[in-house]
Amino acid sequence: MPVLAASPLTILHTSDWHLGRRLYGHMRYNEFEAFLSWLEETISTQKVDVLIVAGDIFDTMTPSNRAQALYYEFLGKISNSCCQHIIIVAGNHDSPTFLDAPSQVLKFLNVHVVGTACDDVNDEVLLLNSAQGVPSCIVAAVPYLRDRDVRSSGAGESMDSKDASVISGICAHYDAVAAIAKSHQQTIAETHNRHIPIIATGHLFASGGSTTADDGVRDLYIGNLGKISAEMFDECFDYVALGHLHVPQRVGGREHIRYSGSPIAMGFGEAKQQKQVLLIQFGAALDDIKENIDNKSHHEGINEAPASNLNSDMAQLTNTAAKTETSTPVEKTKTKKAASQTDFMDDLFGFDDAITDESVLSGKTNNSAQEDIGIEAENSSEDNNTEEKAAQTDIAQSIIGISESTPLTSALTAQLLHHDAERQMQVLSLPIPKFQKLAQISGDLQLIQQTIDSTIKSLAPTESVWLEIIYTGDDIISDLREQIQVMVDGLPCEVLKIKNPRTYNKVLNQEAASETLQDLNEMQVFERCLSANEVTDAQKLTLRDAYAQIVHDIHHKDTQAE
Repeated sequence: MPVLAASPLTILHTSDWHLGRRLYGHMRYNEFEAFLSWLEETISTQKVDVLIVAGDIFDTMTPSNRAQALYYEFLGKISNSCCQHIIIVAGNHDSPTFLDAPSQVLKFLNVHVVGTACDDVNDEVLLLNSAQGVPSCIVAAVPYLRDRDVRSSGAGESMDSKDASVISGICAHYDAVAAIAKSHQQTIAETHNRHIPIIATGHLFASGGSTTADDGVRDLYIGNLGKISAEMFDECFDYVALGHLHVPQRVGGREHIRYSGSPIAMGFGEAKQQKQVLLIQFGAALDDIKENIDNKSHHEGINEAPASNLNSDMAQLTNTAAKTETSTPVEKTKTKKAASQTDFMDDLFGFDDAITDESVLSGKTNNSAQEDIGIEAENSSEDNNTEEKAAQTDIAQSIIGISESTPLTSALTAQLLHHDAERQMQVLSLPIPKFQKLAQISGDLQLIQQTIDSTIKSLAPTESVWLEIIYTGDDIISDLREQIQVMVDGLPCEVLKIKNPRTYNKVLNQEAASETLQDLNEMQVFERCLSANEVTDAQKLTLRDAYAQIVHDIHHKDTQAE
């Protein structure tokens, strides 16, 4: 008897909330509350079955009462929604024992928490049932694997040896949960005559991953060892939901291995990013769309159309975005991407660029969009290109459920990133509104003034913006802060930070320099100490390694554990 196709299933992937995080001392609870409210509405609108939060729920291991209140209130609301299961795994910022403490109670709300890597890896493999009591998916809920979870340290162990040990331990852990998940999947196929997908979570640093300068992403292991490649994940995983990196991106070009990124900008370096959540949908393809593809996709580079419910889902996504656009001011898309972004983004799915009618319907956006909708570039004649483009246009229209009269700007708020006919799945991205605008402005005084003016003009009447000012002029200005304050006086903006690197380099006496501890991280402070004490270069290397180990142990020690 043949195995049935997977039933429709919608999973929402998010990560790196960092509840309680501050920005240059400024509280951000209003942003967190607004995001969770938006996420609650999105889950309801999209009829999400499973929510996955892939680590770093909190910013510290000792979250404030207000951060905890936001977390538990959100879980309570979602447990009473259409969402049938919530999967939460710990990140490196979280206290594993703090997250695990209420896990037995939260199970009654169908909230599954894995804070600590389990001694018995079977406990990390969750078989989830639908509302009808039928198995719907398997989740290998792997949290951040701490050093002690994946390797045994030895005296005098080299960095290369540590790296190999960490990677080997992480791979062994994922291989173990994959074997268990495949066994469950096979049993379900035999007993229920049904195929169910396998989802894996992770909080780790993938090889080639992109970061920004001030995102607060810590090294997970000493020297940033333990980077995992896409090839190390078992092929049985239909989707891998990752956390840790704040830039949304795929891993190693694999469409089904992705970071959702952080929901709000964690620093000014992320100010221009369009944040997002990911919707992963499983189910059989609609017959009418498949027929459409069979008739029109004669070219080798065009894949089958997306799976079932995409028309209605895209309409729902558009409705959600339309509500958001009305209720929350969102930064308008730019025609050109900032040059600094193109250096570190694998794919941000084109949200920072204005999407034109032609580019959308031909399946092309700014970053790897041909791959995102499964269209490969071909060298063909002009007539063939025209014919293919027309076919792609019809396919795109059938995919997103629009007609010639439908406004493209609203219909394509959500973006189809990937469709896999064999796995009966697709991945869509849904942009998150910016609840607090940030802007990083650099240049000499004249350019700073001009940029502030243009930034303010771009704001809606109810909006305000937080600024980070970086002075790069050649002149030494002793009253820079006062001059900046005059520029912004009476404007709907607040300057959170003023940086004056020219002063740091040219002014030698400490009274004139404006460098403070707030400007430096732990290693930079240590470097100042090494220089102040005239430590020799030969000694610096050993001392840096020893200090890095101390800082790592401090950051990763579970202060909530007894």
